[in-house]
Amino acid sequence: MKILVTATSFMDQDNTGSIETLKGFADELVLNPFKRPMTAGELVGICEGCYGIIAGLDHYDSSFFEAAPESLKVISRYGVGYDRVDIAAARKRNITVTNTPGVNSESVADLTFGLMLAVARHIPQADREIREGAWPRFGGVELFGKSLGILGLGSIGKAVALRAGGFSMKVSAYDPYIDVRFAEEHGIRICSFDEIIAGGDFISVHLPLNGSTSGLIGSEAIAGMKSDAIVINTARGGIVDEKAMYEALTTGRIRGYGADAFDKEPPVNEPLLTLPNVVATPHSGSHTREAKQKMAALSVRNLIEVLSGRECDHVVR
Repeated sequence: MKILVTATSFMDQDNTGSIETLKGFADELVLNPFKRPMTAGELVGICEGCYGIIAGLDHYDSSFFEAAPESLKVISRYGVGYDRVDIAAARKRNITVTNTPGVNSESVADLTFGLMLAVARHIPQADREIREGAWPRFGGVELFGKSLGILGLGSIGKAVALRAGGFSMKVSAYDPYIDVRFAEEHGIRICSFDEIIAGGDFISVHLPLNGSTSGLIGSEAIAGMKSDAIVINTARGGIVDEKAMYEALTTGRIRGYGADAFDKEPPVNEPLLTLPNVVATPHSGSHTREAKQKMAALSVRNLIEVLSGRECDHVVR
């Protein structure tokens, strides 16, 4: 049985156990030759004869599914998001799509706070300048006691909320399907989207990218924020209107932006990356040893369960 692995970090040494499990199941493994997320055309060109894919952040659009081989039965996402997979097109071809919910929550939550601190205290800029022989003084802001607005109180949003307690932050959250019990147990104020936008010293985005969230953080939302607000996006780039964010940051409308995700990845000639009040990371929220191991194990298990005809608990519906 031939399996394609496109997830760029799946074959890391940290995942030896999952790699061996997959090799024991498959007759042949085909690896991503590009070392980056693949386009639909590239995928079609390489997956001939494959029964399953351990999928990274590649683009599985309708054109891919129209040309995908008859053998293909499952796309097992090495991660939780599936906004780059056309689920309706997959269903038409009877191709099952699975994901790995919850396994990277702690890692992404850690990075979220790393970005908050980096933007608030100008850490990357200070590091660069001191290496160049300068001794800069930047006027930063504290996290302690500030208001944190969380957009999306899923597993990652919850992990962020719990970490906020260590900074004595006042936490509010918006989620269309909010876990009321969790919010009440942890003193989280349930708010509307507009209330989060208006009240947050820090606003952290943890929503999925879909038709209702695309461009959600645009010029109108940004206009309603505090002038000292810092926005953190460790979800998906398309949720934030990057042109509107650039304008807000260059005019001083808000204080700063921390991004682990961009609308186009990798970002090429992205104006946001020219600004000193932007801190960027390369969609690496889940790139810790622990998260990679859990994602690898679950993505392999999902793939094997589907191809073996067993029930899989993580099918995207």
